[in-house]
Amino acid sequence: MDRWQYLIVLGACLAITLPLETFRPGVYRQVRRAARAVLPVAAVFVIWDEIAIGLGIWTYNPAYVTGVNVPFHMPIEEVLFFLVIPLCALLTYNAVSGILRRVTRK
Repeated sequence: MDRWQYLIVLGACLAITLPLETFRPGVYRQVRRAARAVLPVAAVFVIWDEIAIGLGIWTYNPAYVTGVNVPFHMPIEEVLFFLVIPLCALLTYNAVSGILRRVTRK
C-alpha cells in the first residue's frame, strides 16, 4: 500500500477539486489554455528534478513510489505532481474568481 501513497494523494487532489469546475467554466473545458499554463512550467521543473536526481542532490524513497520511472530516473508520480497540482490550483483559482464575481454583483 505504501508504494501507492503518492498516486493516491494526487488522485485525491483531483477528486476534491473536480467539483470546483461547476462554479465557472474553466480549466477542464479549456484544455489548450490549461496546457499553455501548466506544461511550460512543468517542463522546467521536470528538467530541474532530473538534473538534481542525476547529481545525487535529490532522490525518492522507493517505498513510496511505484517504481515506474520516466527517462531518465524520475518517478512517474513526480511528473504527474507537476501536472496535477497546478491543475488543482487553476481549478481553485477559477472557482474562487467565479464565486467572488457572483458575490460582488449582488
